[in-house]
Amino acid sequence: MAAVTDRAALGRRAKRLAMASVGYNVIEGIIAISAGVAAGSVALVGFGLDSAVEVSSGLIILWQFSHRMPESRERQALRLLAISFFALAGYVGFESVRALVTGAEADHSRVGIGLAIASLVVMPFLSYAQRRTGRALGSNAVYADGTQTLLCTYLSAVLLIGLVLNATLAWSWADPIAGLVIAGVAVREGLEAWRGEGSCAPATPQGCTDGCCD
Repeated sequence: MAAVTDRAALGRRAKRLAMASVGYNVIEGIIAISAGVAAGSVALVGFGLDSAVEVSSGLIILWQFSHRMPESRERQALRLLAISFFALAGYVGFESVRALVTGAEADHSRVGIGLAIASLVVMPFLSYAQRRTGRALGSNAVYADGTQTLLCTYLSAVLLIGLVLNATLAWSWADPIAGLVIAGVAVREGLEAWRGEGSCAPATPQGCTDGCCD
């Protein structure tokens, strides 16, 4: 009974963290895409779309844990997470290559720089809490959601470097290069999420005797 109660509490924590992630990323995505369109920045728009992926990831976790047996939705959740990564990579990769080929130049974006710095501060803490909860639950999907949040931290650093180089040295090519990095990392994370289907969870769930999720 105590084990069941603990898992219920962890499930509620996973939902709260997912809601916090959704709320933050909605705001982040709106700001990033608006600033990216205004500045013509592929990397900034791509970062905003990654926020949309983060939102979908949080909603997937909320959908999964709305079921009385969330483990039964683990595989579907991982597939949906992987597809969202691939969609992001395809769009950002195409736009980055197009910007490099056509020589499109992005304007400076102070808003984008400020947003990247804010994400570098906020996201590591949220990612740590999500991954810790996923490990305790033995849920690959919750853990993958935390990995997505950690990816956002890395992308914030890539975005910041690209925007600063463009603003200070007028290296316009730094913006689409940053976009390509974002796309590449998204592909990797998508493959890992897809291959995680049916694999052993970071920790063994309560009541699981073989060390793997069904």
